[in-house]
Amino acid sequence: MEENQKFKPEFVALMASLMSIVALSIDALLPAIPQISSALGVTNPNDNQLLITMIFLGLGFGQLLFGPLSDSFGRKPIVYIGFIVFIIASIVCVSTRNFEVMIVARVFQGIGLSSPRSLALSMIRDSYSGNYMAKIISIVVMFFILVPVIAPTLGQALITFFNWESIFYFNLLFGVIIMLWFWKRQPETLAKHNRIKFSSHLFIDGTIEFFKHKQAVAFTFVSGFITGSFMVYLSTSQQIFQEQYQLAEMFPYIFASLAISVGLATYLNSRLVVKYGMLQIAYKACIAYAIISVLYVVMFWSGNNPSIYVLLGFFSLQFFAVGFLFGNLRAIAMQPLGHIAGIGAAINGFISTVMAVPIANFIGNYVNTSVLPLFIGFSVFGILSFLVFFLMKEKTKTINA
Repeated sequence: MEENQKFKPEFVALMASLMSIVALSIDALLPAIPQISSALGVTNPNDNQLLITMIFLGLGFGQLLFGPLSDSFGRKPIVYIGFIVFIIASIVCVSTRNFEVMIVARVFQGIGLSSPRSLALSMIRDSYSGNYMAKIISIVVMFFILVPVIAPTLGQALITFFNWESIFYFNLLFGVIIMLWFWKRQPETLAKHNRIKFSSHLFIDGTIEFFKHKQAVAFTFVSGFITGSFMVYLSTSQQIFQEQYQLAEMFPYIFASLAISVGLATYLNSRLVVKYGMLQIAYKACIAYAIISVLYVVMFWSGNNPSIYVLLGFFSLQFFAVGFLFGNLRAIAMQPLGHIAGIGAAINGFISTVMAVPIANFIGNYVNTSVLPLFIGFSVFGILSFLVFFLMKEKTKTINA
């Protein structure tokens, strides 16, 4: 089948844009966290991490609703419903002055955005399979990574010239433009004869089917390990660079430079994955991820932060490995789930995200005066991921076929 698959530039760009609404809603907000914290009267700095991690919680749970529904009613209508939820939650975010209400609204933002995010993956699986699917996902992720490159700088500019509320308004405007493009140009990818009849036990049947595939389950857990440890960085990066290193003005540029490392790896993956296979590339990237993080822990076990240049060097290597993992892990997990791509992507995203949020919240509480807890988290979950790969490798020889 892979020989007959063709690259569709507009489809790839649109899928990347749908996923980018999520990245923009997270990363553009990072420079504004101190202003939001002040406006909402937050007294514990660690509570600020909830502004980032809670949107991921919504992303995880929302997929469980929208994924199965898309298998029955098609992808496009469910994307529209998710976006309506996002609009309502965004209006609450800019109108409240209560931190708890803001956190709840961020959860609902995540629920709404879970629809375009997870269904973009479902639409890719509807259209592609095998290593070529991994190639398409890598290219989508590469463009998706460009958003974190510019988002913090964009957020900083918006709060400089306007206020922190303007970031939410910009996200809404960007989302409306993407939805109009999606409505006008993207045909439905799930043909009516391939849809699953809606029933009260649709989710249960789909879940049972998902857990029949050990490959999907195993690599969903690996996604959770890697996403969770990486989410700690997302939720604490502002605290690390602005407070531990006193580099508030440089934060958007540092964040962007590290995102480029991930983007470069995803680009290289898109060029190499069809030739070498998604399993082999992801396995070696997982080994590199574990080794780099363990090396940092050994070198800086005292807890004293290294110079910013050394830290950025380790982060760059770590995130370069991540770039080879994100797209491939999803593709490996989704490969046997073409017949239930909607609920398959939903459960994959739900499990990995629900695993990631407590991991990020737990480790993030220790990243106060040192970066060491972050790399301990990288090490633990990198090693766990390697063990899963090692145990599954013999059973998944057919993945690259």
